[in-house]
Amino acid sequence: MLGPNQQNLISIKSLKPDDVEYVNCLFISHCGKDLWPNEHRQAAPFPGPLPPTPRRPDTPKCCSVHKHKQQSEPYSTQPVGAGRRPSRSPGKTPTQRRSAGAFVDMLCLSSQMKKCLHANSSRPSEDRLTTVQFHPIAQVVMTAGLDQSVSLFQVDGKTNPKIQSIHLERFPVHRAQFSRDGDTVIATSLKNKMFYLYDMMEGRVTPVHTVRGLNEARVKEFSVCPEGGALLLTGTNGYLHLLTLQTKEVIRSMKINGDVVGVAFSHDGSKVFANSEDGEVYVWDMRSSRCVNRFTDEGCVKGTSIAASPNGQYLACGSQSGVVNVYSQEACLNSANPKPLKAVMNLLTSATSMTFNPSSEILAIASRDEDEAVRLVHMSSLTVFSNFPVSKRKIVYRTSCLDFSPHSGFFSLANNKGHAPLFRLLHYKDF
Repeated sequence: MLGPNQQNLISIKSLKPDDVEYVNCLFISHCGKDLWPNEHRQAAPFPGPLPPTPRRPDTPKCCSVHKHKQQSEPYSTQPVGAGRRPSRSPGKTPTQRRSAGAFVDMLCLSSQMKKCLHANSSRPSEDRLTTVQFHPIAQVVMTAGLDQSVSLFQVDGKTNPKIQSIHLERFPVHRAQFSRDGDTVIATSLKNKMFYLYDMMEGRVTPVHTVRGLNEARVKEFSVCPEGGALLLTGTNGYLHLLTLQTKEVIRSMKINGDVVGVAFSHDGSKVFANSEDGEVYVWDMRSSRCVNRFTDEGCVKGTSIAASPNGQYLACGSQSGVVNVYSQEACLNSANPKPLKAVMNLLTSATSMTFNPSSEILAIASRDEDEAVRLVHMSSLTVFSNFPVSKRKIVYRTSCLDFSPHSGFFSLANNKGHAPLFRLLHYKDF
């Protein structure tokens, strides 16, 4: 039996039943009811989606389905009025005045960001971090990297104690992600067809050596489907494979022209946007397995990333030049030539990572090719917060991944120094 004061690094080969029991108890003790907030305050009001455009009746013949068994721009400044409460107009109701006040508070977010102790300060990675992700329910953050480990930490912003670490022998982790229910961690590597499933509640690590119907040399990039129970694997030569976790088999494959550089699901999981290396974006219906639209990312020579907002309003497409185009998601679903609402030109190198916060008020963009290349975009005004990163000295370095906590209270990044810088967003009261 492991002692509570011993180093909590567990190797697969040395995992014993007593160790599993201890790990299970340790995880549950950190993820009990006290970490689930009883009440969640609503985020600042957000405008509804843009008016829909007429839907094209034709379906593009650009894809096939196989069924199985840069230029830089000066930093944008905060919009005029940031930091000032709006005057009380006699024509506004109290609700409208509160909404306006919350909007102004949102514009001051960058000045309300508090730098905390690194999320993984109790166990920094010995190599580059590739993943940081907050647990969907518990007040826990996960990090993973090329040091062949996956680690869990309790997030309190002060000490961020380690819950546990799992060592995957000869398996540098390229990507790790929680399942939708938060009970399982899926981890893939750089050059392996095998991947791992880690059941956190039972403390069991399961290697998946083969996937029925998958003809790929490696499993590297993937996304967890919103409905849960399935993964969308990114293959070679434009293939996307839908894999069920229950039977470990591919049930459907989709193909686009060019290599896939990123995928993003719509808010309800019914559509998936696939960005290709040649700058074409394909829209697939997940229920019918049909390509329902295709458009070219304006001005893009080589695509690098894509992200969809949780509220279904925005779609962001990143490019090698560093330009990030923000579109109306409705226009991307229905138009063959949607126009960007905003071209964000604040990155000088390739836009490799993007994510929206849960309330869709902030878009975080980053490049792993340059130090401190992280920017936060305020979506209501489509302007970039001018004073983030919040310090003149280097604290972010080169970012491989970024994520917001379930209620936007925290923001973290995975960098090339093996650290996960953590920031408290004071505008949001909940984790």
